[in-house]
Amino acid sequence: MPMPSRPPEIESPVLLARFPFLPQGEPWMQSLLHDNQVDFETLVNGDWMEEVRARGNLRMLESIKHDEGVNVATRQDIHTEYGQMIEGLGFYYAMFVVCASFDERLMKRWIEGEASRADSLLGSTVDGETFDLVARTYLSDLRQQQTESNATSIHTTSAPIELFEIPMVDFIELSPRITGTYWRLANRPLRDGWVTMDPASGENSRQRLARLLKERIREVLVARCKANMERLDEETAAKLAEPVGRIVSELQSQRSHDVQVTAANEGDWPPCMIAAINDLDSGENVNHAGRRFLGNMSRALGLSREQCCSFFVNAPDYKAETTEYQVNQLYQTEYTPEKCDTLRLHARCPVASGLVDDQLCRREWLTHPLKYVRAQQRRRIRDAPPPEQPAESDSAAPDPPAEPAAEPATQDNA
Repeated sequence: MPMPSRPPEIESPVLLARFPFLPQGEPWMQSLLHDNQVDFETLVNGDWMEEVRARGNLRMLESIKHDEGVNVATRQDIHTEYGQMIEGLGFYYAMFVVCASFDERLMKRWIEGEASRADSLLGSTVDGETFDLVARTYLSDLRQQQTESNATSIHTTSAPIELFEIPMVDFIELSPRITGTYWRLANRPLRDGWVTMDPASGENSRQRLARLLKERIREVLVARCKANMERLDEETAAKLAEPVGRIVSELQSQRSHDVQVTAANEGDWPPCMIAAINDLDSGENVNHAGRRFLGNMSRALGLSREQCCSFFVNAPDYKAETTEYQVNQLYQTEYTPEKCDTLRLHARCPVASGLVDDQLCRREWLTHPLKYVRAQQRRRIRDAPPPEQPAESDSAAPDPPAEPAAEPATQDNA
């Protein structure tokens, strides 16, 4: 990954309290624990740590309940030492609880909430110096330029527009995880290895770059949580059993139901469709191509819109209204599901990626998922046992042949 091996120094405790997951925040977090004489037992059970635990629990709940993730606002004044301690250790406690759950759905939902909060803060709230420090923490380099905007009237003067440029290697690594044509390299201004993050979709250059930084933050938090899970022993996890039980129960109550692939012809569904369902069910952030394919495939197979929507309920960025709207759009337009070549191009073919071994998919003529479905249906009908014939008694005489049925009357022989 092209993250700088030596990120810029950050001395401001206010900045570290606002973004406690920054790598520069590790020494600061340890100093919070040391200076306040907080060990693990105190963090989990100490009476005077109750507000820290409440803040941590709120961060987890907001990640689960709120569409936009953790609220950027906080009741604490992070310009005070006490407020900094609450924010920093609150994040620290929440991360411990999430890791002690060993529940990947909860982990991904919490990480999505924290990354979305950072995206919102970086895009519009923090000052330019803070934005620059955070961006240079997660990117190999960064350039900024000013350009003149087009005046809309002879009575108005053009104002400078802030444009950010990042190295192509950073853009290539992070952009495939974001949907939309803007994030394709062919659609971005490129000069001497630098990609311009120009305004689009109602967002300015900084907000576009903040969206890209969100992917890096999510990636770093996933790696950090998985490392913590590997280090957690049973005794430590047991001490967090109560808060883990509460937050996992809350997560379960937020889910309308577990996605179960139980349709009558489930065995006919292609691996690419089942992989998309399983990835969403486990909390994976399936890319736009995978989601569009699942919607188109569901319509083509005659699944109800409600069942199609249910496939998305465990996606980390799930929003019921948005999902329902997008599924309705797909069902109304009646697009044909994507071909196998297209799925492979967008990394949505589990056979091509080696995750699944399905010999039917490897047939030369199988170029579309619907061909897989038809082949499976034919195979199922072919292999079905013949209907049982009623047993005949040896002593009974065979029935006489039936009279041929009369031809239905037509205009000519009526």
